[in-house]
Amino acid sequence: MGIIIWLIVGGVCGWLASLIMRTDAQQGILLNIVVGIVGAVIAGLIFGGSINSALTVETFLYSLLGAVILLAIVNLIRRGSVR
Repeated sequence: MGIIIWLIVGGVCGWLASLIMRTDAQQGILLNIVVGIVGAVIAGLIFGGSINSALTVETFLYSLLGAVILLAIVNLIRRGSVR
């Protein structure tokens, strides 16, 4: 059940982060899921906590923030600006 939650939350967080960073046209659903999951891992490392322990609004927002940070880093490396 944990894997399904990671996929769903990862997909939603990745999609929302791509909308915030205006990279939605460049990404498909698979990349949105990957960005969301990696963003959740980044957020877990920075803020502590995990989606596995409990899915709350706080962990969802942390995952979204981690995905936005990941996309900002990728944009910085790829284009030289955060956008």
